[in-house]
Amino acid sequence: MRRSVSLLLICTFFFLILSPICSDPFYGASTILHDIRPSKGIVQISWLSEWFAPLKGTPSDTRVFIADSKKPGATVFVAGGTHANEIAGIISAVILVENAIPSYGRLIVIPDINMSASTWTESTIVPSWIRIDSPHGARFFKYGARYTDPVHQGMTDPDRYKHPKGGDSFEGSESRNLNRVYPGKPDGTLTEQLAWAVMTLLKKEKVDIAFDLHEAGPESRLANMIVANPKNLDLGALAVINLELEGINMKLEPSSDVFHGLSHREWGDETSASAFLIETPNPAQATDKGNPVEDPKHPLEERVAIHLATIEAILDAWNSDCLPDKHIEFAMFPSWQAIKARGVGESLNW
Repeated sequence: MRRSVSLLLICTFFFLILSPICSDPFYGASTILHDIRPSKGIVQISWLSEWFAPLKGTPSDTRVFIADSKKPGATVFVAGGTHANEIAGIISAVILVENAIPSYGRLIVIPDINMSASTWTESTIVPSWIRIDSPHGARFFKYGARYTDPVHQGMTDPDRYKHPKGGDSFEGSESRNLNRVYPGKPDGTLTEQLAWAVMTLLKKEKVDIAFDLHEAGPESRLANMIVANPKNLDLGALAVINLELEGINMKLEPSSDVFHGLSHREWGDETSASAFLIETPNPAQATDKGNPVEDPKHPLEERVAIHLATIEAILDAWNSDCLPDKHIEFAMFPSWQAIKARGVGESLNW
């Protein structure tokens, strides 16, 4: 009897500890619910499958956080975790969920847009979880992979992957790269269905401005880059000028005419949204792998600050030339200056 009681207590303890990770009974153990603590501005927490039902119950379904001012204005969409090993984008999206409160318009955030990619890692060199210390205690966030888990994909990788619209062909594993398969297919692979679900959300919610947050190797030409759909290149150019005045040097390039499947290209072409991809330098993607959080040259707080400053600069550019009923304004928005000076943990909620 005593042994049974002890076993029950142990099981209860582990249930309480793990419940934030796998707390929805509909979803299996492969679903990771990251520790996200929304601000009072979040009025709705949904699942992406509410926009595309076939995603329900799959390892790629993911939470959608909506902050709504209930006043006319632009609808802004922010995605982190397209590649779940690009941690600054994920943390930037989390900080938006935990801090941003719009006073005009709406903010829709998906911090972990490829949930399947969060469930595994492709290398033993990188951590499975990262720890961020805050004044209220430690917070832990999953460090995942670049691609959808091959176990979840539903079919083996092809020998080569080429987007249906044309362009270069790639290694077959790129068929599990969410940022290669847009606009997706409603009856395709899990990655293609995920892309289709995102496109459906952008259209149904009439998103005006969309951001996809990424990281690249520090040696890559993409590091510290804004990639803009050609139709909104002017907004990106104005943002780059304003960022330079703040001491942040970002490059700008338009989406390629021949490289299809990427968010900024297909989001902008297939919907009315002004679409941007933002890249910061992740030391873990360097040739000589560095620490993705504490690297002295590219610390996490600096990369998160760049993401948030770039979003703010593009939104300022948008507001300078939009119709009065399409302004996006915030009663509260995370301070990138404070994050850069004091670290990420200071901007995380209790």
